[in-house]
Amino acid sequence: MAEARQLTVGERTVRLSNPDKVYFPERGFTKLDVASYYLSVADGVLRALRDRPTTLERYPDGVTGESFFQKRAPRNLPEWIPTARIAFPSGRYADEICPTEPAAVVWAANLGCLTFHPWPVRRADTDRPDELRIDLDPQPGTDYADAVAAARELRPLLERLGLRGWPKTSGGRGLHVYVPIVPEWTFTQVRRCAIAIGRELSARQPDRITTAWWKEERGERVFVDYNQTARDRTIAGAYSVRPHPRAQVSAPLRWEELDDARPEDFDLATMPRRYAEEGDVHAGMDDEPCRLDAVLELADRHERDQGLGDLPYPPDHPKVAGEPKRVQPSRDRDRDRDRD
Repeated sequence: MAEARQLTVGERTVRLSNPDKVYFPERGFTKLDVASYYLSVADGVLRALRDRPTTLERYPDGVTGESFFQKRAPRNLPEWIPTARIAFPSGRYADEICPTEPAAVVWAANLGCLTFHPWPVRRADTDRPDELRIDLDPQPGTDYADAVAAARELRPLLERLGLRGWPKTSGGRGLHVYVPIVPEWTFTQVRRCAIAIGRELSARQPDRITTAWWKEERGERVFVDYNQTARDRTIAGAYSVRPHPRAQVSAPLRWEELDDARPEDFDLATMPRRYAEEGDVHAGMDDEPCRLDAVLELADRHERDQGLGDLPYPPDHPKVAGEPKRVQPSRDRDRDRDRD
């Protein structure tokens, strides 16, 4: 291995050990390439992470090696990287890093962090989300084009509700749409909004979009994963490198780019060029946060007029009052037959 490199990042010097270690064998990209990539998109990735408790998805031996999610700040955390205490649904706590400068991103890259998973909150108030995140997840039999079609249906719905969405690729087959919001509502209320929006989309295109939590009920449709707005659930941050053999990244997009853009268009090699030419196309995202009043009213109408209440939480989440049974529908039917 080559000797460690000292990288100048703003006013910091960050040590990069084993810079020639290959992280993406298919493309030959090294740890230094990853660190250099994050330097090339520094303002954009920091805009997405600034002051947010952030989980690190680490691949210390590259994408072909073992990986793990690091929620708690490492013991060797530099004193200049702040943390915030966040509460998990179990009642336990953890102090997570909250990047406030590009050097923190490069420091994490030295640990083998490829993907950053920021919470939808800021460290000043870790109980009130300031982003509503809508995850459009293509199921088997569907692909990115189906997620794009769902996003095209989503945009006018958001506008009708007084919301502005900002799309990005997941780095895989899906799409994420972020809505900056005023941090007035709880995780439970924001999740309720994601469910209401998902239900409206499904009602408009029932053969193409679903909010069904159980995989056996989703079919060949795009799943609106409302549980990505539950406490302690995160998605890959903008500009994050994904553990894909081709080193694809999660790319912020303009709405008008959706039809032509493809996830494979954006990787360690191409995103720096795009960023140099276009800058951060989501730079203004936080300028005008939206309110959720209209969406909460929609959720109330769903419950009052159609009897549509809560949907299941993830299996590791504590049971919530009013939540449906967390039993796979086919198994539930088998149990009923056994009792008969």
